[in-house]
Amino acid sequence: MWSAFLESLEFSSLGLAARGSVWLYPLANLAHVVGATFLVGAILVFDLLLLRRRYDMASAVSRTALGVAATGLALLLISGPIMFSAEATAFGRNPVFLGKMLLIICGLANLSLYHWAKRRTMLAPPIPANARLHAGVSASAWILAVIAGRSIAYF
Repeated sequence: MWSAFLESLEFSSLGLAARGSVWLYPLANLAHVVGATFLVGAILVFDLLLLRRRYDMASAVSRTALGVAATGLALLLISGPIMFSAEATAFGRNPVFLGKMLLIICGLANLSLYHWAKRRTMLAPPIPANARLHAGVSASAWILAVIAGRSIAYF
């Protein structure tokens, strides 16, 4: 079933366009790198401030960091499917790609848990008690996801 889905995606209009266009795949690749830079860069600024117990600074940059990260996520959500569809059967079987997806899920789940804990406490300052743990998990997951993404071609 997974193989049939991957084949249908690879030979879909999007997959054919990604492989057949001179510009689509390179532009998607560029957007993916820029998106990852925005997303992970903004998250790391926030996470590093939390890890260094600079809670007031983390709170001050959180709105800007969230906006930059959201822009990066939008670029990734647009470019990722284009790149994936070009070689869906190869990517769908690549253990490094699958590991990258698990790391992304881990990063997003950690983000959700952090914001859930933040809303649940609603104390001043608005930093959950276990913020440093969340920051460590977050920084690790996103850095490893970027490393995995850049390593896909070698496996």
